[in-house]
Amino acid sequence: MASIETIEDFYHSHPAMKMPAVMSRAGQGGHFSVYPREGVCHTSTNYHRRDFFKICLVIGGGTLYYVDKWITIRDCALLFTNPAIAYSWQASPGKQTGYFCLFNEDFIYGDRRAGNLPDSPLSRIGGDMVYFINAEQVEIISGLFIKMSAEVASDYIYKYDVLRNYVNLVIHEALRLQPATDHFKHSNASSRITTLFIDLLERQFPIDSPDNPLKFKTAADYSDMLTVHVNHLNRAVREVTGKTTTAHIAERVVKEAKAMLKHTDWNIADIAYSLGFEYPAYFNNFFKKQTGLNPKAFRGPVV
Repeated sequence: MASIETIEDFYHSHPAMKMPAVMSRAGQGGHFSVYPREGVCHTSTNYHRRDFFKICLVIGGGTLYYVDKWITIRDCALLFTNPAIAYSWQASPGKQTGYFCLFNEDFIYGDRRAGNLPDSPLSRIGGDMVYFINAEQVEIISGLFIKMSAEVASDYIYKYDVLRNYVNLVIHEALRLQPATDHFKHSNASSRITTLFIDLLERQFPIDSPDNPLKFKTAADYSDMLTVHVNHLNRAVREVTGKTTTAHIAERVVKEAKAMLKHTDWNIADIAYSLGFEYPAYFNNFFKKQTGLNPKAFRGPVV
């Protein structure tokens, strides 16, 4: 699991979609792609940042989560995200339709005349990410996405200029609207951050192969992923649980180590590496400090 999802990661997790050949090469307009949401969007996504911009016409509803707040889309909305914003998504039950496009800075800045990005919903770090829209607006914006799809498939030499213009038209449709205001604060910001931390910690387990070792090992790793200062994370987790972030990580690693020692035939060196220890001796010392036994003694005789 990467702390920042790349465009390549996105396509890897959506095998039904083919990544376009043009990827941020000078003179070729950067990366741009557009797809219908139906049948390709995940029901939920992990909480993290992405290294690309995304505009999504959501039809079907869902909830967008930030560190300390969330916003619920009950029907239709236009959603903007950028690389500075960490978020997760949980779709509502039922059919999900609409469209989305994703692109990088090389695309949006490929034409300096498209210079309104700093003042647009694409660049805001705050609340103005979601714009509720009515049926008439859905029809207008859907039409723009359909035109984007046709343009991507064309052979027109200046199609990236046209696509930038379509993106700007979508932005201007959003700027006509008031941003969504029904953000909900978690009853306690520390509780929300702690919930995200525990969820992220648990998502790393179980470890199914030594080739996929533990990625996040320290409080700093988790704070980077959650885009909060490590001191803020530590205070929040201690306030809510009474234990430090490091203690939670250590307890979960020990729990996984015990399961691997008892229920796999992996050698201790492989277990140590998969749990993020550079050397087996470090794992031995850690395990003995936590349990009072070394890993070999805990595993017992091999039957």
